[in-house]
Order: sequence, then C-alpha cells, then structure tokens
Amino acid sequence: MVQEDWYAATEALLECVRLNSAHAEGTAALAECYYELGEFDQALSWVRKARTLARSSMPLANLEATTLIALGRLGEAQTIITDILKREPYNLEALFAGAELDVARGHSGDAVIRYREVARRFPDDKRLLLSLALVLCSLGDLEGARPYIERALLQHREDYRVYYYASYIEAKAGRFPQAIRYAEQALDYKPGYKPARALLASLRYRSGQFEEAAALADQTIAEDRGDLAAWYLKGMAYISLGRISDAMNILSQASGIDPNDEFVRSALEDLILSNTSLEDPLRTRWASWHFNRARSFRSRSLTDQALFEYRRGLRLNPYARDRLEYAEILRIQGYPARYLEELRFLRSNNLNDPAINDAIEAYDALLADALYRRWDADPVEIAKRHWKVAVFTIASDGAFYHAEAGAVGSAYVRDLLIHDRNIAAPDLTLKQPSFSTAFRTAREEGADYFLIVTVSENERDLSIKGELFVGRTGSPAASFYTYRTGDDRLRNASRGLVDQLSRALPFRAALIRRRSSQGLIDKGRADGVKNEAEYDVVKKGQSVIRNEGIGLVYSPEDVVGKLRIERADEEVSMGILTREGFFDRIGIGDEIILQNEKPADNPADAMVDPELRSLLRNLRG
Repeated sequence: MVQEDWYAATEALLECVRLNSAHAEGTAALAECYYELGEFDQALSWVRKARTLARSSMPLANLEATTLIALGRLGEAQTIITDILKREPYNLEALFAGAELDVARGHSGDAVIRYREVARRFPDDKRLLLSLALVLCSLGDLEGARPYIERALLQHREDYRVYYYASYIEAKAGRFPQAIRYAEQALDYKPGYKPARALLASLRYRSGQFEEAAALADQTIAEDRGDLAAWYLKGMAYISLGRISDAMNILSQASGIDPNDEFVRSALEDLILSNTSLEDPLRTRWASWHFNRARSFRSRSLTDQALFEYRRGLRLNPYARDRLEYAEILRIQGYPARYLEELRFLRSNNLNDPAINDAIEAYDALLADALYRRWDADPVEIAKRHWKVAVFTIASDGAFYHAEAGAVGSAYVRDLLIHDRNIAAPDLTLKQPSFSTAFRTAREEGADYFLIVTVSENERDLSIKGELFVGRTGSPAASFYTYRTGDDRLRNASRGLVDQLSRALPFRAALIRRRSSQGLIDKGRADGVKNEAEYDVVKKGQSVIRNEGIGLVYSPEDVVGKLRIERADEEVSMGILTREGFFDRIGIGDEIILQNEKPADNPADAMVDPELRSLLRNLRG
C-alpha cells in the first residue's frame, strides 16, 4: 500500500481476511485498496464490514463517508459526517469530507470557506494547501490559488504529488512551460507515476509538441493497452501532425478496444467525414455501428436515443437504406409529412422499392387535406429557422482527461442543433483562440447569440457548461449546465444542454399566408404549436434582440394584432387574426412571437466540476 501497488495489496489482504474474517485491520485496509482502485461499491461493502468489527473507529467512519460521496449518495454521507463532527468537532478527515461533500453538491464557494476555517488550526497541512489551491482554481481565482500551491512546494520539496498538482494549476493559468517543468519534476521523484505522465502528455499536446505527446501516450499504452485516453491523445496528436492515415488506424484500434468510448468514436468519425468521399466503404462500416445501436434502442422503445443514433449514422452515410427505419420512427411519432419527405429522398437517390413507392402514394393521398396543401405552402420552401446561434469553445479552456474535450462537446451540440427546427447553427470554426475572436466571428456572421461550450470530466462523470452571449453586443444572455454519469454521458449531457437552450429562446414564427381573418404561420405541432395558443403579431423588422439576456424587444405600437391558433398541423398552423387598433396593419412576413419569462441562470458555484472532484478524491491520504 505504501508503494501504491493496490493490486498486490488487495491480493494479500483478501488472503488475510480469508484466513481470519474477523481481522479488523485487514478488512479496513482492503476497503482502502478498493477505494484507491475506484471500485467504490466494493469499497463500501468492505468498509461497512470493517465498521462492524471496529465500531468506534473514526477513520473508518470517514472512509465510509468519502466512499458514499464518490458513489453520489450524498445524503448518507452527510449523516455520517455530521455524526463524526458532533463527537470530534475538529476531526481533520471529517472536515475534509465535509468540504468534498460541498464540492459534490456544486457548492465550491462553501468548500473554500470550510477549508479556510480548517487552515486556521492546521496552517501547514499539505492536503489542505493543495485542496484550497484546487478549489480556488476551479472557481477562476488563479491568483488566489497561487500562495497556497507555493507554500506547499516550499514545505514539501520532494513530494511528487505536490509537483503534480502545481503542474495542473499552472496549466489552468495558461503557464504551460512552468506546468511542464513541474510535471517532469513529479516524474523525477516518482518515475512511472501515471497521472503525471498523462498530464505531461496533455501539456505537450496543448503546447504544440505533438511528437512528444504521442511518445508519452505510447509509454502509457505499452503499460496498459486499455487506457483509452492515451490512445485518443495519440490519435489527436497524429491528426495535428497531418498523419491522417496513422490517426485513423490508431483511433480504429482504440474503438475496437471500447466501441462505446464517445471521444474516440467522435474523433474518428470527424476524421472520416473530412477525409473520405460519400461512397467510401469506411463510411458504411462506421455508420452501421450507429444503425445497429439505433435498432437496439428502438426494440426497447427508447425512441429519443434511437433517433440520435440514426442521425449520427446518416451523418456518415446519408444514402443508407437504414433511413427508411428512421423515417418509420417519424411516422410513429405522428409526423407523416416528414415521413413522406424521407421516403421521397430515398426514391430520389435511386432506391426503387415497390414498398416505398406504395407508401409515398398512400401518404400523398393521406396528406391531401393537410394545411400546407390547402394553403399552397411547400414545407421545404417555407421552412425557416428564426434563431441563429453560433457554437464555439475557447482553446484555453482545454480539459485534461481528454484533449480537445471542449471541441468534441461543442461539435456534439452543433450537430444536435442541426435537427432543431427553429435554431440555425452556422458552420464556423468551433475552436476559437479567445472570447473576443468568438464574439467577432459571431457578430460578423450575423448570429443572434453565440454559445461558449466548456467540458469538465473525469473517468466516470462529465459536465457541460454553455454560456450564451448576445451576438450583437457580446453581453451575457444565459448560462446552461448539464451533468451526466455512466454510459453515453457526452451524448446525454449535450442533449440536455440543447434542450435547455431551445426552451429558453422565445417562440418565433412568421405569417406566410393570409385569407381575410385567417392566417397561416410557418411553424406547427413539430415546433410546439398547440390549438388555442395566442401570440403577438409584430410588424415585420421591428423586433430586436435584447442587449443583454434572452428576449426580443419591440414597442407596443409595433404589435399590430393577435393570432389565436385554430388548427396546428405538423409543419404549419392556421389561426384567427385580430387587429390592434382601428386600422388593419397585419401583413405577410409579420412576426409571430410568444415571449418567455427570463430563464434563471445556473449560478457558477452550483455547478458540479467532475475534474475537481476527481483531483480532490485522489488527494486523500
């Protein structure tokens, strides 16, 4: 255990408790080993056995609390911590556990207060100094973190962990040369220390030293072929070096080790999209994985997940016959017009199938009474996205577990917005050097808003933060946040963020046809329009985006009428127009608006930081 060889220690301790199941010290040590291995369920089982053998042990109570925090069972952890502190108000491990609990709840500011209170009694404690530096760093107070990390370096000159955390904090401040030196010192004091080598590889990559980053990744792969983060980093380094064929090979091998690794698969698919033709067999091969997965979700009635996988597959191979299955889901969801569009697309690409031709003929007849036909409004021609949101990530906000995590996350968000019927996400460079360049790019593009995406993760959890800014002014508009754990966490977190953004934007449509008191708008049931809903009719060109926050601004004089929906079809809706004032000023092209209440921002200190949680957890002991 002193040598941190947890596997060998576990083997010996299992034999110990086999010989004597009531051996309290061996049972407690076994719990500690499983905790260090990240097997928290098993650690909890053993620590509870140990507590039955040593009921008064405060260290075991603290270990149970921290294990429960790692498992996300925060209420149970709080009960144990409160009990310990009632008995021993200044129990250092319990105070640390309490601060870790604050971080797990997204209250990092409270953790800083708790740490500073403890620091008055234990001013030179190494773990305390490092914890304070890390939490302040996560809150963006890089200068506030500096004195604590410098004191730790001064007092613990030969501790490899101190150099490792110092490297991390310097990197967060963008001081890469110093961060690299600290990471190298950590490896000097403990050669083969895997976290320091992974951090150094990430720093080499972010500093543009791609050959060196790939070499470090090779060392990790040689020791552990199952380390997907190392495979991924090597692939990204080869992409940056222009070795596209080698990068494809590396990422393909990595995907073979774990087909469900979202970062590896996303990097590989983006590489295939940008370097192969539509007819390339590679596209068919990698798209089929998504289609098979979609069918699995569909068989379990998980429709949203199935739609996502079909769309990812069709992104690679748009002419795949599997589009027919995707169309079938749209039909079942109650969207016959979109179903018909998909069938026509298949037929236009020379898929001559009698069943498809029969379905097209049947649904053509079924939709004969559809509003868009009665009003002579072609859904393809009238389709318009009334919001333009540019999606970016900032290069300096790079994560360490996966290089370019922000770029991958922002790409997922933008791909999801392609299927949002009211938001257009322009195809701009995702990775921007700074906020100012992102602002300039969005403004020159004419975007209503731009979204800055930040990804934080550890080996189990992932969070995505999206900060929305007004494209015209660069002022803050709103903040969105999602946290997911387990499989498909990148997909689910991205979907959660897009859902929040879509709900936050006010409903916006256009009046495209008018017959006396009846009006037709270019949005329907698929866009959330419901019968009896009532909207403002605002004179064309008079509404403007708010300078700050989300919303549209227009004067009461610009409201020329109201529209009450009588029939909401799939693609369009028809309603009764009521004029404002004596004269009828309602005209084609006027805007149909329903203002939302201002969405509540997620305060920064209420956002769980998975990367910080992992770093604090590894500080234990």
